Amino acid sequence: MILRLLDSLDELRPEQWDGLHDGGNPFLAHAFLSGLEQHGCLRTYWGWTPQHAALFEGEELLAAAPAYLKSNSHGEFVFDHAWAHAYERVGLDYYPKWLVAVPYSPVTGPRLLAKSAAHRQQLANALHEMAPSLDVSSVHVNFLPETELDAFNPEWLARCDVQFQWRNPGHWQNFEDFLADLEGKKRKNIRQERERVRRAGVTMRVVHGFDASADDLATMHAFYCATQSAYGNHPALTLDFARHLAAAMPTQLVLILAEREGHTIAGALCLRGNDTLYGRYWGADETLPGLHFETCYYQGIEYCLREGLARFEPGAQGEHKIARGFLPVLTHSRHYVRDQRFAEALRPWCEQERTGSLRYRDAVLLHSPYRDPP
Repeated sequence: MILRLLDSLDELRPEQWDGLHDGGNPFLAHAFLSGLEQHGCLRTYWGWTPQHAALFEGEELLAAAPAYLKSNSHGEFVFDHAWAHAYERVGLDYYPKWLVAVPYSPVTGPRLLAKSAAHRQQLANALHEMAPSLDVSSVHVNFLPETELDAFNPEWLARCDVQFQWRNPGHWQNFEDFLADLEGKKRKNIRQERERVRRAGVTMRVVHGFDASADDLATMHAFYCATQSAYGNHPALTLDFARHLAAAMPTQLVLILAEREGHTIAGALCLRGNDTLYGRYWGADETLPGLHFETCYYQGIEYCLREGLARFEPGAQGEHKIARGFLPVLTHSRHYVRDQRFAEALRPWCEQERTGSLRYRDAVLLHSPYRDPP
């Protein structure tokens, strides 16, 4: 078996790549990842250079990982800036590093795409064995599922964090069923928030990629750009990429648009998987009480209930999600640091971080909004 490094995902046919995963997570689709490359979303001077890993036996692709050489730590959502500063203080280079992840997307999903568990483990071993040849300080695998954790040997440092996600226990058929399981005060607050939006004359429209007009896509992209700029970030995703999603992933792209007096005033861009809705970007050109919660959370929950989806992942961070029915879930990452002095210094730090994340998750669960806490 040979590990080949690919400068572009287009070096593999879509059926080769997509044949390594079940297609349940849209962020791992060849169409999504290659679209980022084709439509100007990944640029070397932004810190993203595609360097995908592909494990071959002859001409047969056995395993692969979406991977990038990084010259900074932006757009990753697993924060290692302190590690980079520590390297700098002793005169060492932390960058470039090698990152296995979906760019700009703090979404858990397959990272070691493989035809078998054995091939998955061989790919994980090959990643850190390749590190010296690439002359990188470290290898990072972000937001991987629990089913892939066993592929990493003890040399890899383990980190975890907390996100807030909504999950249907199976008996909710509509929004009222969901509300009925909340504590009375939380239920009342949600109803009041939704009523404020309705009284403001706002109506909601849900549009899939196959129905999205050119104006819908341009408006949503403008909202995204405004939000990114407001937080001091460069809007990396291009309008051409949004158009690409609508054309190449028409059933997975979901736009939630808020309208008033004939104008679209806010929107949320989501992607749909087999059983999960992923909320990714939001923006608005009007400030109205409750508009953000309606567009980004309540409409997403209603969509999941209507479409029979079991989960809604609205993105990273945000304790305000708890009162709206989202509960803490652990996320996982693995990190191979070549310099063993740093690796051993970081190991207890990672263990303390994990302990803190577990305590935080448990503390949040004590304040569950549900009448019968999990």
